[in-house]
Order: sequence, then structure tokens, then C-alpha cells
Amino acid sequence: QGQLVESGGGLVQVGGSLRLSCAASGMPYSIYTMGWYRQAPGKQRDLVATITRDSNTDYADAVKGRFIISGDYAKNTVDLEMNGLKSEDTAVYTCNVILAVWTGDRWLRAGNYWGQGTQVTVSS
Repeated sequence: QGQLVESGGGLVQVGGSLRLSCAASGMPYSIYTMGWYRQAPGKQRDLVATITRDSNTDYADAVKGRFIISGDYAKNTVDLEMNGLKSEDTAVYTCNVILAVWTGDRWLRAGNYWGQGTQVTVSS
């Protein structure tokens, strides 16, 4: 049974930094994309950043230049380095992985997993 274990959330002051980590285990298929999403109170869950096994990254406009995502597909871990934190970054951050199967000529999506989420609170 696949599992995602997150760590690194907490309380930080405006302008500070935090690093989130997520480790995947027991996945039934290969991981193709790893990423982080966040959900602030009363809002929908939004993408923060993703990284594919080809090292292609994607960032939400709100975090570009401040957050850095890194992934280790050999260890199935993904980290999110968050710098210059703002009060509006306060949210529950959740790790996500998208699974895929290599068919011989392309990757075929095979499901996805979500972590339980970790709270990040930025105080002014």
C-alpha cells in the first residue's frame, strides 16, 4: 500500500524559511511526478510546485522566485524549500505523487497518492 510521509511544517515569521519533505514508499507503480499543493482556510487546494522524473518543474506564480522544489526519484523523496515566506503562504501543504507505467513508448498514468498534509503558519 502506497504511503506518503510529510515533515517540516511549523510556525515561522514573515520573511523566514521552511523546508518541507515528503517520502513515498510502497508505490505499486513508478512515480512520474511529485509535487506540493496547499489549501488555505476557506479556499480550494492549489498547486504550489511539481517536478517530473525528467526534472521539469512547474511553480505557481505566487511562489516563483521564493520556493524551490527538488526531487530524488531514486529515493522517491521530494522537498520544498520555502524562502521569503509571507502571511498569505499560511496553509496546509500536502504532498502528491502521480504514478505511471512505461508502455515501451510512453508513460501511461496509473493513479496518484496524497499525503496527510502539514500545517505551515507564517506570522507577522
